[in-house]
Amino acid sequence: MDISNLIQTVLIYALPVIFAITVHEAAHGYVARHFGDNTAAMMGRVTLNPMKHIDPIGTILMPLMLYFATSGAFLFGYAKPVPVNFNRLRHPKRDMVWVALAGPASNFIQAILWAVLLIVIVAAGVNETFFIKMAQGGVLVNLVMWAFNLFPLPPLDGGRVLAGLLPSGPAQNFLARIEPYGFFIVMALVLAGIVSNFWLRPLMDAGYFVVNLLITPLKAMLL
Repeated sequence: MDISNLIQTVLIYALPVIFAITVHEAAHGYVARHFGDNTAAMMGRVTLNPMKHIDPIGTILMPLMLYFATSGAFLFGYAKPVPVNFNRLRHPKRDMVWVALAGPASNFIQAILWAVLLIVIVAAGVNETFFIKMAQGGVLVNLVMWAFNLFPLPPLDGGRVLAGLLPSGPAQNFLARIEPYGFFIVMALVLAGIVSNFWLRPLMDAGYFVVNLLITPLKAMLL
């Protein structure tokens, strides 16, 4: 493992990852507060202070260990989940969907903003590779978080959305029963390549298409 390459990679992705995680978690808390649950706000989690959202193991140690163990081929991490008491929401079943969608939506918006920044950097004639790679990394990181978190299995946001959309009955009860094991099921599906091949790649391809479509007018103006 080339230490200099590792340091360069960490520096390039540090800011995009910090923003992606922080805004994602804060968005959950903000939308939960909007719909009546003050739990995250009372615990100081409706904030853009990254220290409130970073998990030492899931955000720092695990990704570094996986980077070394797989030579950068596989990375995975997580932040401290924002506490949400769904029973305090004004319309728990409906509002749970909006709270869950807030995180991935914030990542998609950030992907667009990083893409805009990339265009501005290139249009301004900035040839510094570091900043170009950082902007590209910002698009990539946020699209990965957007797509991965929408996977329809709890405790991921997509699982919360699915639970909120399903009618009360056997299917919803099944999701509730497997939620305690959801993290391990997701990890097994990731390691088996199912999530990446049948979910992440198709969704990210669609994400890149939409982002490029949205920034096309700006590219036409500046480039």
